[in-house]
Parts: sequence; structure tokens; C-alpha cells
Amino acid sequence: MEYLYCKNDNFEDFASGRVLFGGKGIPNFPVRLLLEIYGRAGKYAERKNNLVIYDPCCGGGYALTVLGFFHNRDIEKLYGSDIDENMVIHADKNLRLLSEDGFSCRREEIKALWNEYGKTSHKEALDSCARLFDMLEKQVKTEVFRADCTGVLPPIQPDIIITDVPYGNLVEWNDNEQISLNDMLESLWTISHENTVLAVCMDKKQKVNCDKWKRLEKQNVGKRRFEILKRA
Repeated sequence: MEYLYCKNDNFEDFASGRVLFGGKGIPNFPVRLLLEIYGRAGKYAERKNNLVIYDPCCGGGYALTVLGFFHNRDIEKLYGSDIDENMVIHADKNLRLLSEDGFSCRREEIKALWNEYGKTSHKEALDSCARLFDMLEKQVKTEVFRADCTGVLPPIQPDIIITDVPYGNLVEWNDNEQISLNDMLESLWTISHENTVLAVCMDKKQKVNCDKWKRLEKQNVGKRRFEILKRA
């Protein structure tokens, strides 16, 4: 795939568990691919500033937090939801890193570890803290809530919805994957506005079949496929 919006770079500052919180069973997403998908979705968005972004399958909030660091200048608010309450708690911890208070607390935690144990990994994490803090030019509002994305969702009217839907052995839908994916698209349509752009990444076996969304782009990348859609 040709990358148009994100150069090949070193993203080790975003390694799960270094500054951003990681954990067992919490899926992450390749940073470069995430930023590329977001860039492609953004070109179709009517608004370019003060954007409202929503991830309905946010897991531990890794993707939203990465977007917040890279694109805080253009984002007004980040919403995340997940059906798993433990994931919601974890996502809230990560998204707090986008605030000065939340980031300072995390930096102090890492400093304490460095002072007590003196591990190279702790020093590297502190170095990452310095670089990440410089990226926070503007504080982004965040909100995380528990929700089944195939059911009733609050009317948040996001400008861009971006998500990596469950598949594989790590996380799964509660029922048939094909039904759940398109049920999610139906639910997301009800909370979108007329210019909402949806970027959804999935296993290549999963198929989008919802006439309420019009496909703008489709691309296979390794085992994944992403599609960018707009409200029909």
C-alpha cells in the first residue's frame, strides 16, 4: 500500500506499556497504518478543525490516544466506547494522558520506578515522556463509556468514526461476526450527521453490507482490510 499521510518513522514512544498503558488481552494497532487511515478519512470530512472523533470498539483506548497525540491541534473531543467494562476503565487511563494532569501523573509514576529500580526501560520511558509531552499543543476533551456498538448509542454526532472491529482469537463479537459488523454500521448511522465519515478496519473475511453507508475507499493491508465510508 502506498502511504500518503504518514511517513515510515520510528514510533517506539508509543510502544504499549512504555508510556501508554498496556495490558493482557488489550489489542493495539500499528501506528503508521492508524495515522494513514485517519488521514484518508480526514480528507473526506467537511470540517478540518474542532473535530469530534469516535471509536465504538475502543478496547484499551490505544488508537484514540495515539490520534490525540498526533492530531490534538485539530480535534475537539475524543469519544470511545467498548462493551467490556475493564476495557473502558483502561481506555480512560490512556485518554487521561492527553491532559496535563493525567500526563504529569504518569510521568511521576515512571520517575518513581526509575528512582527505585534504575532500569534502562524506565529511562527510555522518561525520554519518551519528554517527546510525547512536546506533542501536546492543545488539551483534548475525552469521554469513555460502556456500550454495545450494535445497539443503542448516545447521539454524539461524530465527524469521523474510526475503529478496528473485533476479529481473530484475541477479541471476538458476542455472536456471528458478519451480522454484528453490519448491525454496528446500522447503529453508527443513527448517531452520525450528514457528513460523518466512517473508517472501519476488519479481517478480510468480513464484509460490509449496509446500504446506509457509501464506500469511498477500500484497501487490503496484510491480514486486514480497511474501508472508508460516508453516510449515504
